[in-house]
Amino acid sequence: MIRERPALERRVLSALDAEPARIPFVLGGCGSGRTSLLTRLAARLGARRSRYIDVERVVSTPERLLAAVTRSSPAAAGDKEAPLPPGRQAPRAAFDALLAFLGRNGGAPPVLLLDELLELRTLESFPGLRGAVRELVEALVQSPNRFVLASRYANRARRLLRDFTAHVEIIHLPPLSRHEVAAVLQRRSVGHDDDARTELGRFVHALAAGRPGYVAALAAALSAADAAGGDPVAALAAQMAAGAPLSQLCRFSYHVRLHRARGYGALKAILGILAETEPLTLTEVSRRLGRTPGSTKDYLSWLEDVDLVEAHEKRYRFSDPVLRLWVRLHGRPTAPGDRERARAVQEYAVERLGGGEAPRLAPALRRGVSPPRRPRNLIEID
Repeated sequence: MIRERPALERRVLSALDAEPARIPFVLGGCGSGRTSLLTRLAARLGARRSRYIDVERVVSTPERLLAAVTRSSPAAAGDKEAPLPPGRQAPRAAFDALLAFLGRNGGAPPVLLLDELLELRTLESFPGLRGAVRELVEALVQSPNRFVLASRYANRARRLLRDFTAHVEIIHLPPLSRHEVAAVLQRRSVGHDDDARTELGRFVHALAAGRPGYVAALAAALSAADAAGGDPVAALAAQMAAGAPLSQLCRFSYHVRLHRARGYGALKAILGILAETEPLTLTEVSRRLGRTPGSTKDYLSWLEDVDLVEAHEKRYRFSDPVLRLWVRLHGRPTAPGDRERARAVQEYAVERLGGGEAPRLAPALRRGVSPPRRPRNLIEID
């Protein structure tokens, strides 16, 4: 559970209470605090006034999704389950029943918090459901009931919502501020006083790129007895080991996004290239990949679609610098050893902090660190 962010909670509740009400759509990647925000809102509203549903957990067939959503609602407790017609019509009929359930009027149904809504794309492989996600959003904006939606796929959500801007309020989860990072450290009893905690918070903020999940993992590591004297570089190096909490978070983010995109193998190869050297132009990526610029452009667009890379002035780079570090370390046949991890993390720290800040970072850097390596030629395996 990631720490409270009351300003964001107030913004969601304000959208729900507006006249006419707007649907808050919360966008944030893995470890952004998206799920924590929704579950806190559900607890704040109470079990009688709200229901939280993780769509990713329950979406499989339209029939099973309908059953999961209706069972989660106390408003459905007295309803008799309508039999679905057998055969090929059942998926469409179940989805229509779901739309009708979400759009019905009567009483005061609870606020439904639907996490990872875009996983409904799973249903689009069933007969008659090619546009299931858009149909559901249309039903929600026309419904008299109240909803909170969320997804980790920001680019996909923004494209989906272009025609619904009058009814939906997009809420991007921002990185933590340095003050918020210091508060996380305080809750973990990291740092011997406020001044030390504020200074340490600056470094943790830079190393974690302000991402709540990464900050939480580093704070937990720093609070442990074996955290190498409160050294955030050493803590990050330890957290990049296979199986460590931060490494597992990166692994999940990496694989779940690749599996939701097209071109799995080629996309992994491009991420391996950018992990070694970034930013790169389309021409540079295609040359290193050994593919035509046309096909490479498609691959890059698919990576952008799931928010793994971003383009600025026609040059591509990772959207998440910590994930780039993880790919650089773990995109190889064997897991990196302690020395490899330590060196890579120290180089990453120098990149993130810059020459002026790096010497103040922590004992590991104050002892002197070799400057970052020049990019090496990459042997690519597709």
